[in-house]
Amino acid sequence: MPGFSEAWMAVAVSRDGEPVSPRLRPLLHAVYLQALSEPLNEAELKVGLEDLLEFLAVDGRTNANCWAVDVFFALSQGWERDWGARQLPEDFHDVLAMMGEALHDTVRDPEIARNFGCLPEQLLERVRRLVPS
Repeated sequence: MPGFSEAWMAVAVSRDGEPVSPRLRPLLHAVYLQALSEPLNEAELKVGLEDLLEFLAVDGRTNANCWAVDVFFALSQGWERDWGARQLPEDFHDVLAMMGEALHDTVRDPEIARNFGCLPEQLLERVRRLVPS
């Protein structure tokens, strides 16, 4: 059965010789677990997203890390279930979808990421405005 380890291995590949930070793994794991949990705990998902995006906005702002997160949510390769098929609240769904859009452009083409609202700090601000039910 697929799961987080398989999903992680699918995205934890170096980009142009730059490795993905091992610090990214537990942050992605937390969001993965919350995105698939039954029942959904919106408050915990929000905290997980904030932690992940804070890391990408500051210490973890590397091309490899941003690509890894983008591909993780864009393809859902290795996930036990596709998060996109889940009935997430629209605001949470939109943030996860945007993380799989242009986040990969953060380091090399930040204007593209900015134009799509996909810079880590833009996504973080969006997450901070979410109000869990």
